[in-house]
Amino acid sequence: MPVKHSFQDLQWTQGFISLGPHFFTELNPTPLSSVRMVANSPSVAELLGLSASFATDTEWLNILSGNHIEEPLKPIATVYSGHQFGVWAGQLGDGRAIMLGEVEHRGSFWEIQLKGAGKTPYSRMGDGKAVLRSSIREYLCSEAMASLNIPTTRALALVASPVQVVRETLETAAVVTRVAPSFIRFGHFEHFANQPDISLLKQLADFVITQYYPDSKLSLTPYLHFFGEVLKRSAQLVAQWQAIGFCHGVLNTDNMSILALSMDYGPYGFMDAFDMNHICNHTDTQGRYSFSNQPQVFHWNLVRLAESLVLLIAGDASEESTERAVEELKSSLAVFPEIYQENYQELMRTKLGLVNLSFDQQTSDLIKDLITLLHDNRVDYTYFFRQLATWVENPTTKIIEDLMMNRLTWGNWSNRYRKLLDILNKPNSEIAQQMRLVNPKYILRQHLAQVAIDRSQQGDDSEVQKLQSILSKPFDEQPEFEAYASLPPDWAQGLEVSCSS
Repeated sequence: MPVKHSFQDLQWTQGFISLGPHFFTELNPTPLSSVRMVANSPSVAELLGLSASFATDTEWLNILSGNHIEEPLKPIATVYSGHQFGVWAGQLGDGRAIMLGEVEHRGSFWEIQLKGAGKTPYSRMGDGKAVLRSSIREYLCSEAMASLNIPTTRALALVASPVQVVRETLETAAVVTRVAPSFIRFGHFEHFANQPDISLLKQLADFVITQYYPDSKLSLTPYLHFFGEVLKRSAQLVAQWQAIGFCHGVLNTDNMSILALSMDYGPYGFMDAFDMNHICNHTDTQGRYSFSNQPQVFHWNLVRLAESLVLLIAGDASEESTERAVEELKSSLAVFPEIYQENYQELMRTKLGLVNLSFDQQTSDLIKDLITLLHDNRVDYTYFFRQLATWVENPTTKIIEDLMMNRLTWGNWSNRYRKLLDILNKPNSEIAQQMRLVNPKYILRQHLAQVAIDRSQQGDDSEVQKLQSILSKPFDEQPEFEAYASLPPDWAQGLEVSCSS
């Protein structure tokens, strides 16, 4: 099938808009003047059936900046509610994200959304805009996570404008074109579960099951089965975050994808010096969304989703049916820790090269003690695992030992690790190569993003584009970009990110 160049040539479908006006508001984006294309993703263009040359097309630049909307597009902003920092916030909604529509290509369906496209009925006190700083971070992280094989929303393009936006200081505006099978959140279910009539909740659930969870439709208890699938995918996702050292920063229920995609990249961070209690959002003064809390927060958010589904699972409002539904949901929720641990342990064993080694208490203790070791010594997380492959290949090297403040604890742990490696009865070089396939050399470190932001704010977008290219091959050596895999400079310790964007 040939790729397409024109927006109208794409195969547009009804998708979310088929749910009807109770679920969204139709509106056009707010135009931005003097826009430029900062960066674009050819791999996302391919998902949509677009030619990579779309990025040089003025028509596309105008559409992706919100300056030109025509048929068959019917842009919408969706309504949802949610819990923010553990507190019910009531009605929220797409406050600065406007969906252009849904495209079908090769049997897959993709929603296209402009983030930072202007005020909507759900903007509350906000202006609906996004600044270049946060837009670069969202754009780069979306594509970096995809290259790390972690489920995520994607980003087709990033455009910038000199239009000024007031945050803590005056900044300039930008729009990220986000792409995903769906942007439906836990908060959508919470919103319609809190309406007097649950018919709209049922309509939403039936839509999601039909579109994204067809196996649940075949179950005798489709809504319960659907919840179990969301729970399983969510447990797998947060296990991947913990294994890669990723901290989201704002895990409100309205930032939780019903498809278990990483989404809404605000004050996120990949771990540098390892700290189990790391808080990447400096406005999270209580540490609710610290790195170590992420699995528990996922579970808490799933409880909120379960509460939204009780009446659908019960089938009627009788006390007996409701109690049965609650017990069934409790049983589903009870397996979350087990699913999470199974996935996390498997990912960590793979990172350590202990592939096909049966899971037992010995390997579990080894992983737990390694995390303590990294925490106590504040070892750079990504750098450690990448260099560990070098140590496996050549145990006489001091490369890991030199990272430790307490070398004795490293010696004790490495002796236990070596004994497990010996059980594999494989060449060290083979184990090391397997480890390099799952332990990235390049991640989106805060200081790398900041350098790209600083340059782009001065009109030079080349560093954004270079970072995107490097991060698209995170497991490759790329010797010409060795500096991008180095330990962060001292000045990077002072970088802070917050919800402001």
